[in-house]
Amino acid sequence: MFKQAIVIAVFTSVVLASGCAGINAAPPDVKTVPHQNRWGIYELNLATLNVKLIYSTPEEIYTSALRLNSGGNRLVFAQIIGGPTDNDTEICSIDIDGQNFKRLTQNKLWDLYPAWSPDGTRIAFLSLREKDLDIYMMDADGGNTRKLYDSGSHDADIDWAGGNIVFTAGFSIWMTNDNGGKAVQITHPPQQGQWGKANRPAGAYDPRLGPDGKKIVFERLENTGDIHGGYNLFTINSDGTGETRLTNSGYAQGLASWSHAGKALVYVVAAINGEGKYDIYMMNADGTDVHNITPAYFPTAFLCHAPVFSQDDSSVFFIGQWWE
Repeated sequence: MFKQAIVIAVFTSVVLASGCAGINAAPPDVKTVPHQNRWGIYELNLATLNVKLIYSTPEEIYTSALRLNSGGNRLVFAQIIGGPTDNDTEICSIDIDGQNFKRLTQNKLWDLYPAWSPDGTRIAFLSLREKDLDIYMMDADGGNTRKLYDSGSHDADIDWAGGNIVFTAGFSIWMTNDNGGKAVQITHPPQQGQWGKANRPAGAYDPRLGPDGKKIVFERLENTGDIHGGYNLFTINSDGTGETRLTNSGYAQGLASWSHAGKALVYVVAAINGEGKYDIYMMNADGTDVHNITPAYFPTAFLCHAPVFSQDDSSVFFIGQWWE
């Protein structure tokens, strides 16, 4: 899903031109996807299946994370600005109506994977400022940046709810408090760290805390023989108990996000049996009623990434990529 060269625990897959349409595209006179530049942030209405373009740019938007603040009116994301390298990646935010774009970091460092604090006043993010990726924090306007946590190796895939931050380190899910205190390992994946044909080793990745902070959803790479990674989705209690399997399909799937009511999950299926999809899927939080919510009229050259529910759960924001 994105191009990072070093191995970090961020959900990835090979970008295939097969695209983001679960069903054959509908005639263009019915509905169309707005298209200005190669990258954009979109909103999909779940009742009408109408899609709206919020923000468009020719520069790459990192497909790892798009996050909505607690007020429901502002999104944060990472974008390459003014150059072709990872070190040109900056944290940015924008209102959900496409107004008030703001670049929050301005440096020649790799900044990515932002996550709002529960009250929307701060943003945690990953940054390569020393020998590896560590967790940093800044105010919502980009000020007062400081390092929060360093495990001693690459930290990745952060999320924040209540007083805790979950992240990936050593191919497993960990949790620390938002003061950067001692971290606790939450998952112990089978064959953790074992390499195969996939671009990452076996392990657990991309944790997301539920709205009340009591449950975590994550994906686990279980089939290292699949070059796309055989991933399944799981939930686990934040104390490390009650791990529950949600899927057993082994698709290249992940980056799940909770509904604000805590009853549903939305996520991306990037590939099925080697065929590129980049569709948006939804299911109940217990793993039932799995279904593809990608509208039929989405063209195959349009790839969907990092879906997240709106504040009232009536729509889904996502990053759109035109495969050109």
